[in-house]
Amino acid sequence: MTKSHPTNTIPFPQLVDALLDNEKPFSPVYLHRFSDMSPEDIKKLNEIWLQIDTQRRVTLMEDLSDLNSHDTLVCFDDISKIALHDPDPKVRTEAIDLLWESDDEKLAPQFIDMMYKDPDEVVRAAAASALGMYVYQGELEEIPKALLKKVENALLDVFKQKDTPIVRRRCLESLGYSSRDEVPPLIEKAYQMEDEQWQASALFAMGRSADSQWEEHVLNRLDSRDEILFEAVRAAGELEIQAARTPMLNILEDFEELEEDLRDAIIWSLSKIGGEDVRETLEKIMDEVENEEEVDFIQNALDNLEFTEGANMFGLFDFEAKTEEDLDKIIDLDNDSDLDDEDDGFDFGSPSKN
Repeated sequence: MTKSHPTNTIPFPQLVDALLDNEKPFSPVYLHRFSDMSPEDIKKLNEIWLQIDTQRRVTLMEDLSDLNSHDTLVCFDDISKIALHDPDPKVRTEAIDLLWESDDEKLAPQFIDMMYKDPDEVVRAAAASALGMYVYQGELEEIPKALLKKVENALLDVFKQKDTPIVRRRCLESLGYSSRDEVPPLIEKAYQMEDEQWQASALFAMGRSADSQWEEHVLNRLDSRDEILFEAVRAAGELEIQAARTPMLNILEDFEELEEDLRDAIIWSLSKIGGEDVRETLEKIMDEVENEEEVDFIQNALDNLEFTEGANMFGLFDFEAKTEEDLDKIIDLDNDSDLDDEDDGFDFGSPSKN
């Protein structure tokens, strides 16, 4: 249930008039009105959708996508499902992107169909990317096994076909979540290719794999540049590679010279890895930057670091009692009334905000 927004009270006929009035710019004040629409409004919107100017449909979907990325309380699934059938490929692409986090299992077959048949390669690539969420949910056993198998089989099939490289690379990236035996050799082959875009996709898939076998490959690319370095940094964070800490801290020494996307990726990956000098470095950078959005981002990273440090601390006690002596140690630790925050040598910190 999304939080009510004042513009949700705008009468739907007024919204329709604004959409169809090509003499006036479409005001951003109407955008929230597309969130959580009633069935009656959805039906009417579907009826007049193609009467809206094509460029306005494109701009509308782009604006909704931008709003969705900044406002967690909105949901544009309904209008996006209409836009999936739009004749303009840009509208279809934006619709897929807006539905990327939808939990509607009925969308999976539609995405598969679009990945196979859509005439536009960008749309096919977007559909392949969207299917990655179903692979992820399948690995967590949140969707039926039959659906997971159908999605994985489709991704593998398109990957092996002679589709364009961008579509096949998006298939590989989505398969990164998969535990299927066929996937690691495909990632390895892409990593060994001379094409940097394939290498980047391989690193992206490695980051999604939760598989430590890729650590050396990721570490070897932390001395790269551009897209390869960016994906290596992200993969290092996703895999929580401790050995990546020092190389990334070294890269951050040239903070001002780094592209914003790269330095944000490094900061976030370090917050997932934690360890020596990470907190001090992030706090120092936060004191030096002046951009408010950047300050907020680093603060979020510090909050995430707090969670990471807490998880690592509790991990010290995560061992299995294999002998009677081990069991005695666990019982002694649990019953030791002398342990407290002042003299036990551990500082658990305040609760995580994430």
